[in-house]
Amino acid sequence: MTGVCGCCGALRPRYKRLVDNIFPEDPEDGLVKANMEKLTFYALSAPEKLDRIGAYLSERLSRDVARHRYGYVCIAMEALDQLLMACHCQSINLFVESFLKMVRKLLESDKPSLQILGTNSFVKFANIEEDTPSYHRSYDFFVSRFSEMCHSSYEDPDIRTKIRMAGIKGLQGVVRKTVNDELQANIWDPQHMDKIVPSLLFNLQSGERTESRSPSPLQASEKEKESPVELTERCFRELLGRAAYGNIKNAVTPVLMHLDNHSLWEGKTFAVRCFKIIMYSIQSQHSHLVIQQLLGHLDANSKNSATVRAGIVEVLLEAAAIAASGSVGPTVLEVFNTLLRQLRLSVDYELTGSYDGSTNIGTKIIKAHEERQLQEAVIRTIGSFANTLPTYQRSEVMLFIMGKIPVPGMHLALPSTGSGPEGTRMIQVMLLKSLVQVTAGFQTTNMLTALPSSFLEPLLSFSLTEDPEVRLLVLQILLSLIDRHDNRPKFSSISIISDISVLKLKVDKCSRQDNLFMKKHGQQLYRHIYLGCKEQSSGRQHYETLFALLGLLSVELANEEVVVDLIRLALALQDLALSTDEALPVYNRCAVHALAAAYLNLICQLTTVPAFCQHIHEVIEVRQKESPYLLPEDVFIENPKLPSSLEKVEGDVLFLQSKITEVLGGSGYNTERLATPYVPQFTDEDRLSKRKSIGETISLQVEVESRNSPEKEERTPAEEITFETLKNAIVDSVGMEEQERERRRQVVEKFQKAPFEEIAAHCGARATLLQSKLNQIFEITIRPPPSPSGTISSGYGQNQSRSVPIYEMKFPDLCVY
Repeated sequence: MTGVCGCCGALRPRYKRLVDNIFPEDPEDGLVKANMEKLTFYALSAPEKLDRIGAYLSERLSRDVARHRYGYVCIAMEALDQLLMACHCQSINLFVESFLKMVRKLLESDKPSLQILGTNSFVKFANIEEDTPSYHRSYDFFVSRFSEMCHSSYEDPDIRTKIRMAGIKGLQGVVRKTVNDELQANIWDPQHMDKIVPSLLFNLQSGERTESRSPSPLQASEKEKESPVELTERCFRELLGRAAYGNIKNAVTPVLMHLDNHSLWEGKTFAVRCFKIIMYSIQSQHSHLVIQQLLGHLDANSKNSATVRAGIVEVLLEAAAIAASGSVGPTVLEVFNTLLRQLRLSVDYELTGSYDGSTNIGTKIIKAHEERQLQEAVIRTIGSFANTLPTYQRSEVMLFIMGKIPVPGMHLALPSTGSGPEGTRMIQVMLLKSLVQVTAGFQTTNMLTALPSSFLEPLLSFSLTEDPEVRLLVLQILLSLIDRHDNRPKFSSISIISDISVLKLKVDKCSRQDNLFMKKHGQQLYRHIYLGCKEQSSGRQHYETLFALLGLLSVELANEEVVVDLIRLALALQDLALSTDEALPVYNRCAVHALAAAYLNLICQLTTVPAFCQHIHEVIEVRQKESPYLLPEDVFIENPKLPSSLEKVEGDVLFLQSKITEVLGGSGYNTERLATPYVPQFTDEDRLSKRKSIGETISLQVEVESRNSPEKEERTPAEEITFETLKNAIVDSVGMEEQERERRRQVVEKFQKAPFEEIAAHCGARATLLQSKLNQIFEITIRPPPSPSGTISSGYGQNQSRSVPIYEMKFPDLCVY
């Protein structure tokens, strides 16, 4: 019998004998290395036997697992690993099927040690680059099983950690094996991503809350490799780093869903950390795709709680800060449109107290302070996005936001949700705050192109509203736009500085573009500064901001003509404070006096005319002794030291226009312009302000109507031109501009004060006159066309031509084509 057994053993296939020989009698002895080398050499020499070797090893492993002979299981897996690493040929595909079948058998086992053993073998296999693709191989089971291991809840914490880490490594191996193989099932499909990404986020969340430290993966030390959190982060980074343009959405959507399902937006910390990893890991040219998904998710949650929306907005803020310049993508305005829409919705929610505009029982009640926090977060995010844009795009965004601001008496940017005037006002404030953020740090070399009239004129019009908060925001926006050399902080407070060299102002020569800008918009700026000082509701902040605006105009955009106009403006402010017609409170009058004094002290030192400086300093010294309440040190403090009334402000405490004109005339300044008092002119901008009479809405027609009104039809006789006439014309030409402005002002006042019936009758008379003239012209120039049908007799025996419409005329055949 012994001989028979030996004979049968010798008849077994060689590959089976070689496989049997690698297993020792005692599994504790481990793999028989000499016999393993023989098996490897045989497999390399006869690669067509690899599939049979794999099948036999798989059979033995299954039998050993069933019999709980785990020592032989480990030996079988070690042999498989060595064969897999050694054999790279076309027949390896069939061997891999047996190998994956054995790995699957181990992963299905309940013993953690076998699961970890199978995972380690799979990871080794994943690192092998195969020469030939496989059409029929599937990794669906491995994705599901490794994801399940990532969520392991094994009782022993150490073993649970090992199982979870094995699951993470297995998912990393699946990604490496399939991400670059077009013949494999697409690992980026939602069915796979919905398992892989949440598994990674679960382990990332359950570990330490350490901040993502760098914009690229770091080589971790051995100690860090033992941490599931560090391993998860590296795996997540690798997954995102391999994502192409079309796969970003599938990779990010499960992140958004996970944060939604586990209410992780409200804490913000973990959500911010996740998206920092995402933004640092993906290719920079794909950043805008992530931002667009976040914006879409924000819209989808527009009726969710304010804390959830604020969390999404905070993530957007961080994402915008990480994104490279210009990475907001092709739909720049759509980004800002979404954020502004959320701002408007938040204002509506705050005012109505519910998400559906009703107060029914069961309606979710909204907390006003949470909505306020959301609004501030949205405004900061708008500024963060704007900082990533180049100058030309930022100008477009400024125009876009300006077009969204509701104008009193005009269109309303708010949807009809019943928020009313208070909602309109809040939207104005919020959008202007957004403009403050967008214009912060704005730098441009050409003010004309960066600040077109379509933006500047509506902005200045808002500085005339009654709301002091709106006026202050407009002034802050103007400061940001004009300040190009960081001089703004040096004008943060109003004071009398004896030597402005301590401010270290940066002054450049005014460029041609700046001169054109001031020539076009200078009078508008002066007018709004003057009217801003005239407002009774202006406070300390308003006057400090107006002083900063005057200072920046003098430093950034001033030429000789601008300096003259600014001095005239300061003297006009002094006259405004002296006037009793405006009924300004004592504080406002003292504040305007102090503002004018501080500015004249600044401009006299910038002009470096000694006599001018001497006069200003003399007046300031007199004020310090006799009237300190006319200087900023006693006015712009917490408890201003003010008199009960301002009745006798005269003599040496006032700056004299004649004296200033005299001393500056000696230095080459335009004395004629200096001697002319500044008078603000009224324009059509008032239609956007609190002055809502019909006169301003048609101010462009005022001059025409004043010249062509029926009352002035009679022509005056031609004036005789003599030498005296020419002489008077030359002499009077100096004040012609001011007289013209005064005439326009009187006409506008007439339209403001006249009753509506009188204005309507006036316009109707003009329209009747125009129509009669047109009828006369038509009767002279227009003749009825000849009629092919001839003439007809009128009732009085006269031949009268009849005008036939074109479509009824009968033309000769040669005329028709």
